[in-house]
Amino acid sequence: MQKTLVITPSRCTACRTCELACSFKHAGPAGLGISRIRAFMFGEGKNQILTCFQCDDAACVKVCPVTALARNEATGAIEVDEDRCIGCGLCSLACPFGHMAHDGRMAIAIKCDLCGGQPACATFCPTRTLEYI
Repeated sequence: MQKTLVITPSRCTACRTCELACSFKHAGPAGLGISRIRAFMFGEGKNQILTCFQCDDAACVKVCPVTALARNEATGAIEVDEDRCIGCGLCSLACPFGHMAHDGRMAIAIKCDLCGGQPACATFCPTRTLEYI
């Protein structure tokens, strides 16, 4: 059985450790702010984590003109092939949930790739809001 990233909003304190862990994992210390996950505070005990749903029938994959998005069969994550991506932004427009982003510095699409099967966000979440199970 394939693992999945499970989010339990009631545990979230909006500490944003997940964002920091993601930024370091993907861009190193110089890339802070380029996170593929977001923590939102809506009030006391009403926090939410948002990231890619890794959709079964993903609109981002369908719309990519250069097939730069493909599912990693080992992790189940849809990944961006940075060598193929032309930075057109169609995937961002197509995602009905707004979970695709664009790295303006590198002119490529960015999204959660489950860190190759070891999501940093879940590893460092102090409240176990994020679990990879």
